[in-house]
Amino acid sequence: MQFQVILTAIALALGLALPAAAASTKAKTRVKPDQDALITDMAEAYKKPDNKRLAALLPQVQGHVLEPWAAYWELSARLEDAKPAEVESFLSRYAGTYQEDRLRNDWLLQLGKRRDWTRFTAELPRYRMGDDVEVRCHALHAAYATSNEDVAAQVQELWLAQRDPDDGCAAAAERLIKDEKLDPMVAWRRARLGFEFDKPRIAQQAIGLLNPDWANGLNTLYTNPKRYLDEKLTAFRPKTREWVTLAMIRLASSDPEAAAEEVSKLRWRAQLTQEERSWVWGVIGKRAARTLSDKALSYYANGQDMHMHSDHLVWKVRAALRANDWQQVHDSIAALSESQMRDPTWIYWRARALLALQATNAELRARTLLQSIASPRGFYEQLAMEELGQRISAPAAPAPLSEEELQAARDNEGLKRALHAIGIGLRTEGVREWNYSTNLHQRGGMSDRELLAAAAVACELHVWDRCINASERTRTVIDVSQRFPTPFKQEVQQRASSTGLEPAFVYGLIRQESRFIPDAKSGVGAAGLMQVMPATARWTARRIGMNNFKPKQITERDTNIAIGTGYLKLVLDAFDGSMPLAAAAYNAGPSRSKVWRGQTGDPVLEAAIWTENIPFGETRDYVKKVLANTVNYAAVLTGEPQSLKARLGFVGPLGMDKPEPAEELP
Repeated sequence: MQFQVILTAIALALGLALPAAAASTKAKTRVKPDQDALITDMAEAYKKPDNKRLAALLPQVQGHVLEPWAAYWELSARLEDAKPAEVESFLSRYAGTYQEDRLRNDWLLQLGKRRDWTRFTAELPRYRMGDDVEVRCHALHAAYATSNEDVAAQVQELWLAQRDPDDGCAAAAERLIKDEKLDPMVAWRRARLGFEFDKPRIAQQAIGLLNPDWANGLNTLYTNPKRYLDEKLTAFRPKTREWVTLAMIRLASSDPEAAAEEVSKLRWRAQLTQEERSWVWGVIGKRAARTLSDKALSYYANGQDMHMHSDHLVWKVRAALRANDWQQVHDSIAALSESQMRDPTWIYWRARALLALQATNAELRARTLLQSIASPRGFYEQLAMEELGQRISAPAAPAPLSEEELQAARDNEGLKRALHAIGIGLRTEGVREWNYSTNLHQRGGMSDRELLAAAAVACELHVWDRCINASERTRTVIDVSQRFPTPFKQEVQQRASSTGLEPAFVYGLIRQESRFIPDAKSGVGAAGLMQVMPATARWTARRIGMNNFKPKQITERDTNIAIGTGYLKLVLDAFDGSMPLAAAAYNAGPSRSKVWRGQTGDPVLEAAIWTENIPFGETRDYVKKVLANTVNYAAVLTGEPQSLKARLGFVGPLGMDKPEPAEELP
């Protein structure tokens, strides 16, 4: 039903935009009623893939607004065997579309895999998106192979940053290592990251580049690192030292204390290098910090920052924040890379450290840092505003869009295809084309005014996620009506009022959970506007007296809001009204939030510090965004300046005089 409404709205909007003189042309090119179904059939055939089905259906969708997608699926599914002439014909026919550049991306990967540097180099300058890391590695490989360019540093940076194995970066690294242009130590560091992030295939690939036989023993090392370390007495050769280092990294992932005991043994202190031991201590410190252990900083103290990975260092800052050690906060942030130090997170905490330490010119230096990020845009940006004595208000609306600006957005072929794809249920394809059209089709993306117009078109059609997405990309202006829309206002405010929730909190959570897509579904089964899990929905329905609830109702707007707000209120009450704890519980589960708040004797923390120490990156980001959303929605709904700090408060263990809840929340 939702898709049909969107399609009707799109048809009306686009139809009204056509001049009367074009009516006869419009009649000739009108889409056949069943062509949308054929397009969705092709999308399913592409996923399988069913090449015969794709080839049979393609002629039947000629003239359809999504014909470029259909042609892309048909050729992409057999691209490995396609002739260059077929590819060139497609790129020419659909020039200027997302599908042209999407196929070019795929084709460049094929050419790179074949090491066909002549065709690759000829095609690369036409590649507009430029966001595929593997293509970038192939490009560096091509530059080295054809022109002997010095690309080692760039390959190293890209390869070490990847979280999954691929052909492009690994092949470039292998070539450079064999030609002695890249230090083999880079492959060992890549292997360490594979073990640390629980991705042994990364380690196998990296070590296999040095010696295929060496990779064979990795599985044993990965599954039983303690046995290896117990049996190994000497590690004088570089390969053996790295094997020992990998075993300690793996051990630290499950038992930081055992790993700390192991690396402290005399034989390893004598045989491992300072770099190797520091890396291990970085892993141990990070693992301890993620379990909120007060031993984390003492573990970090055994190594040297210069030999630790960036992920180790940010957890060192978090551990220092939790320990209220502002000198360590300051020094650890100073050890971060330049790109990390530009993150508003570390700009804010660096300013706070300067103020806490009363350093020379602390107030001036801190104020300069805070002013560089202060805005209503995000969590730390809002906190920076409050440190500067300001409250968060809704920014003034930008100048109204002209009819010409709106019409240009309505006439944008990429946006039209994106909205049509979303309207017939091809949300993934629609989102990709929308993002490409707004951000990648032209260098630097759309201008602010173009983004506002694109957002306005999506808002008109109630495609709220794309409305928000486009509006969030503006750089110099903020339109809060687009960034923080209030669909279903009567229903949300009524349920919030009846349950005793702040409407802004409900809106802030929905915006983060589903972007107002009523039938949204997550990969783990959460559904609807408020992304409720099936078991949670059944439990909550009983608790709030919804006795006739059926699982299929969970994506119904009013039912989902009723159950979602009911559950959110139960969670908020269980955590003494703490919004950060409730948001974390809503995302990761109440049992985890309960553990993270600490046990008797653990410190009571500023909620911002507590939030920064949430072990799960997804939940940490979620809490920040929900709370920042809430503040902005409160400013929009009330028209009054707001405070993030007032909603954060402090987080600590359950009081001694407060009993545990009688019933566990799901």
